[in-house]
Amino acid sequence: MKAKVYVTLKPSVLDPQGKAIHHSIELLGVSGVNDVRQGKYFEMALDESLTSDDVRRIAEQIAKDVLSNPVIEDYRVEVDG
Repeated sequence: MKAKVYVTLKPSVLDPQGKAIHHSIELLGVSGVNDVRQGKYFEMALDESLTSDDVRRIAEQIAKDVLSNPVIEDYRVEVDG
């Protein structure tokens, strides 16, 4: 089974890398992009013997305790399989 974890900055946190990317997009002449927020993406392969509920629980714990900083970041977990 596979768990996907998306970690993004909370909306209230400034995102200088996102601003730099947005500026680069404008320099390319692309219009219509109002804002860019950057984040992190993780894929974890978990044992096939686990239930989808177990995979979600494990991925949520790892996302909360290891992959994100709960003060400034949010995370979302998706389970495939």
